[in-house]
Amino acid sequence: MAGEQIQVLNALDVAKTQWYHFTAIIIAGMGFFTDAYDLFCISLVTKLLGRIYYHVEDAPKPGSLPPNVSAAVNGVAFCGTLSGQLFFGWLGDKLGRKKVYSMTLMMMVICSIGSGLSFGHTPKSVMATLCFFRFWLGFGIGGDYPLSATIMSEYSNKKTRGAFIAAVFAMQGFGILGGGIFAIIVSAAFKARFHAPSYEVDPIGSTVPQADYIWRIIVMVGALPAALTYYWRTEMPETARYTALVAKDMKQAAADMSKVLQVEIQAEPRIKDQRNSFGLFSKEFLRRHGLHLVGTSVTWFLLDIAFYSQNLFQKDIFSAVGWIPSAETMNALEEVYKIARAQTIIALCSTVPGYWFSVFLIDRIGRFTIQLMGFFFMTVFMFALAIPYDHWTKKENRIGFMVMYSFTFFFSNFGPNATTFVVPAEIFPARFRSTCHGISSASGKLGAMVGAFGFLYLAQNKDKSKADAGYPAGIGMRNSLIVLAVVNVLGFFFTFLVPEANGKSLEEMSGENEEEEKVPRDASHSNNRTAPIV
Repeated sequence: MAGEQIQVLNALDVAKTQWYHFTAIIIAGMGFFTDAYDLFCISLVTKLLGRIYYHVEDAPKPGSLPPNVSAAVNGVAFCGTLSGQLFFGWLGDKLGRKKVYSMTLMMMVICSIGSGLSFGHTPKSVMATLCFFRFWLGFGIGGDYPLSATIMSEYSNKKTRGAFIAAVFAMQGFGILGGGIFAIIVSAAFKARFHAPSYEVDPIGSTVPQADYIWRIIVMVGALPAALTYYWRTEMPETARYTALVAKDMKQAAADMSKVLQVEIQAEPRIKDQRNSFGLFSKEFLRRHGLHLVGTSVTWFLLDIAFYSQNLFQKDIFSAVGWIPSAETMNALEEVYKIARAQTIIALCSTVPGYWFSVFLIDRIGRFTIQLMGFFFMTVFMFALAIPYDHWTKKENRIGFMVMYSFTFFFSNFGPNATTFVVPAEIFPARFRSTCHGISSASGKLGAMVGAFGFLYLAQNKDKSKADAGYPAGIGMRNSLIVLAVVNVLGFFFTFLVPEANGKSLEEMSGENEEEEKVPRDASHSNNRTAPIV
């Protein structure tokens, strides 16, 4: 059998697109819908939380979250996600994809509900509860990244694998959109029922007591889509690649995939442990895949600095260019409505289309081209926003600013935001695939934390008196956009470390077939080793 493609894996590679592919996309995709909803819905309600819990008597502006609280509320889910990506990525290779997959979903359901509850009524107890549950929510979300990508890549055929993995990730766009639409509906309903004056007319009366229900409802509804797909996750069979290549149970792999593909697949005998089973981070792994892991990790890290700082602080950018009226001219419910409306428009016009452009074109023009193109255009549009920044802040040019800003989102999603998720699920051996994807995605979350914490401080006005309450002076929005443009330039160059996986089988990309060919029959020596796949 050395060097030959196992029959069950070959059957998967050449299988026509059929119903089970779409079922897998929906089951894995609903996890990503929930991930995005849960991660980004917090940006819709942070201003509301400030008004409710941090109101200052006689202040000219509504209350806002203090810097340390804002950083914790925005960033704690990322800390959890990073931990979950590393832990569940490793566990997925140890215990199997299926066993770990439903664990992550149940954690997301429980912690979404917990996020909307609070132990006590003081600002400190409410924020502490929110941060506690959002950390563990992030931990569950973290597991979804490597497991969803790995399961989808191992279920897919060779021809449309990129589109299937990208389609799972594209559900993130619908999650962001869903969060915005739901926040619009809830805030509009409350606004119609509970009338309130603007902050400048009546600081206390502008935040009705019922506003406290809005943020709780918005964060708790994230549990619904996850709960709806829990049963189907538990019913999915383990992937054939894990069963055959890692668990080495040919009979079970053939039986599982015969049922899924609805064709007869014969189990085949296989010489046990014939492969050169080098370990993770061994010299052999680093020689074959070290640069690939650096490439996938660093590009994801750099992308997420730009992507998450843009997403989480859209509301600040909207306010800076006057797209959202100043806070004191609105009541609390109106502010939630306006922020949600702005975020929904951006998601609808640029975020969601960008994801689906990637889905439709990734197997035609390849991952490498899309990633390079995305980083290039993100850089161009960031500089186009930053250099004439004063021009864009003038009232008559604000629509132009939003169009340019939307293009940066479009090309992050029709670009590295999709490909950095797809590629690590394709280029590493089956026994390390989930772990390496976890390491790559955790690097991304490290970038998200840099973006979330760093941009919050960096984007403050250079004049301390004009900065948000409690914040030191920053470098201003213009200079922050220049920093993000430079980050995108670096992402462009690190893309050259990442190989193209288009049209190749997973075993061909990871070098697993070649490992077998080169290992002697007695497997007692490991001198004949293949060069790394580049």
